[in-house]
Amino acid sequence: MKKKLGLVYGGKSAEHEVSLSTARAVTQAVDFGKYEVVPIYITYDGEWRKGKSLESPAKTIEELRLDGDGSSKPDSIHDFLNGGTGAPDVIFPLLHGTNGEDGTVQGFFEVMNIPYVGNGVLASSAGMDKVVMKQLFAQVGLKQVPYVQFIRTGWVKEQQQLVNKMEIELGWPMFVKPANLGSSVGISMVTDRKGLIEAVDMALKFDRKIIVEQGVTAREIEMGVMGNDEPKCSVSGEIKPVAAFYDYEAKYTDGNTTLAIPAAVTEEVKKTMEDMAVRAYKVLDCSGLVRADFFVSADDEVLINEVNTMPGFTPTSMFPLLWQKTGVAYPELINGLIELALERHAEKQTLQYTMD
Repeated sequence: MKKKLGLVYGGKSAEHEVSLSTARAVTQAVDFGKYEVVPIYITYDGEWRKGKSLESPAKTIEELRLDGDGSSKPDSIHDFLNGGTGAPDVIFPLLHGTNGEDGTVQGFFEVMNIPYVGNGVLASSAGMDKVVMKQLFAQVGLKQVPYVQFIRTGWVKEQQQLVNKMEIELGWPMFVKPANLGSSVGISMVTDRKGLIEAVDMALKFDRKIIVEQGVTAREIEMGVMGNDEPKCSVSGEIKPVAAFYDYEAKYTDGNTTLAIPAAVTEEVKKTMEDMAVRAYKVLDCSGLVRADFFVSADDEVLINEVNTMPGFTPTSMFPLLWQKTGVAYPELINGLIELALERHAEKQTLQYTMD
């Protein structure tokens, strides 16, 4: 009998459209002979809409923008997900950014006791907040680029002091980032004070917490990680964007980026990245999957940049391409992630919540 797979996508996030692209790509990869695929669309306004089971892969993104009545209240969503054709056996949350990749929806599925693909509440939340993530990485000795972080009120009250601090501690160029977004949304590379101030003001439109990192001259290399308690790494891949850095357009729209898979690195660099990726995975208590991103300097120094706890699955996304080159095809990748979700959920059901 087929398992009922609920694909949850869209969401109240600046990465809504990325999520739709990911959802379409997953429908094209999933095994319809093994899974009954139920689309669950979250609108920009946060309304959940459940569609009829898909009979074939979505040909366009527009097919996934479901019309009709839905719900935005937690108790109603619970009834709505369980009604009609019944509750999904497992959820695949294809949500990027806030209200999806940050532990919020994962907590909702935990309360509903429904298995779901990917990282749990803690790993999702810590992995989404670049500052918290870097602080945890530092606890296990992972090398990183220098950075300065602050919140909106700090910027309002102490802008000049912060700019001076960043000039002294980081130097030019710098990368300004919202702490809680992905897909390069709101990120700017700056080379002077005027650009820095403008970039921070722009980033504050997306988040109250900002991180500013020292610019480094290095290769950008990524690695996929999959598993629960015993994670495994994919081959590595190098990003060679034509733009100054790997921005939103390079990732999702212009296709003007070269991906070298596997990356041309020494065996020592490869082993260092694998070790750092697994250590990062474990310190965040990850499960299911992450994509680990690194900087590799000309003298082969390896710095971890970040991990993405729900990497994209679009046709141009690095994560599925890395596993494809490792020998794991799209359908096998999707199936493996679902099995990991069911394994983790089954383990949780053995936990005791009351004293005998």
